Amino acid sequence: MEGVLLDSAQLARIAADTASDKKASDVILLDIQEVTTIADYFVICTGNNPRQVDAIAGAIDEELGKQGARLLHREGTSDTGWILLDFGDVIVHIFGVKEREYYRLERVWSEAKTVVYLQ
Repeated sequence: MEGVLLDSAQLARIAADTASDKKASDVILLDIQEVTTIADYFVICTGNNPRQVDAIAGAIDEELGKQGARLLHREGTSDTGWILLDFGDVIVHIFGVKEREYYRLERVWSEAKTVVYLQ
C-alpha cells in the first residue's frame, strides 16, 4: 500500500480494533510513553483458546502490515498462552485466559494511561 505510514497511536488503535473484530476479550490499549521508553503503546487482549490466540495474532500482523508497519519480533506461541508482537512503538500482548489472569500486565503497567478498554 502506498501512502503515509500511520503514527503509533493510529497503529495501536487498529491493533485493538482488529483484536476486537476477532472476538478477543478485555482489549486494553495503554499509552506507556510517560512510563517507559520501550514503546509508545501496549495492546493487551485475551483469546479464549489457542486457536483464537493464533487467529488474533495473525489478523493483527496482517492488518498492521497492510498499514506499512513491520513486525520486528514475535515471541511465544498459542500453546504457551502468550504471544507478543513487537512493531517497535506498538507492542501487542495476546494472552490465553489463565495467562492473562496470572501475569496481569495492566496492573504491572498501572501508571500507564488507558486509552481504550473493550470488554
